[in-house]
Amino acid sequence: MLSVLSALVASTCVLASARRLAWAVSPAWLEPQLLVDALRGERATDWRRLRAATAGCAGARWENELFDALGAPDESSRIALINERLRELDWLARRWAHVPRVCASVATSAGFLFACLSLIGGVVDSTGDIGRVLFSALDSLAVGIAGTSFCLTVHVRARRVVRERLAATDRLVDRLEALARPSVGIPALSSPG
Repeated sequence: MLSVLSALVASTCVLASARRLAWAVSPAWLEPQLLVDALRGERATDWRRLRAATAGCAGARWENELFDALGAPDESSRIALINERLRELDWLARRWAHVPRVCASVATSAGFLFACLSLIGGVVDSTGDIGRVLFSALDSLAVGIAGTSFCLTVHVRARRVVRERLAATDRLVDRLEALARPSVGIPALSSPG
């Protein structure tokens, strides 16, 4: 019975960590690196078609707001709106960032707790079946450690994915600004000196 409780806690931790990973992998609807690659070379002028294609997609709310920000009439509004979109994406990508670490701790602690309770129950039970008590304790501990392993793996993977996704988004914004500049009347950034 205690092994089942340990499995229940570990499963809950795994589900919460999996939710965190889903948010880290896909904070916005479109993959920014694929868009950067698609907007290179001869297809660079297709950004307007991309904007038109995403306009009707309900899932592309963040992307549509980014396109709207790129079309702002003056430079200060454009910069402010783009930065607002980037901050929002940063928040979307980093939400629940600490959950996998906390879940790893909870899964381990629950495994140890239920293993200890199993051992204490075995001491109180005077039937003398030490093997059954020991295996029950080890089952509870192993399930907790398995949950911890998953949660820690998610934590490491989510951190790396968020870093890559935000860097790709920065490249996408730079590329879209460069493509939108001539047609929207966005002045080129002049270099000092």
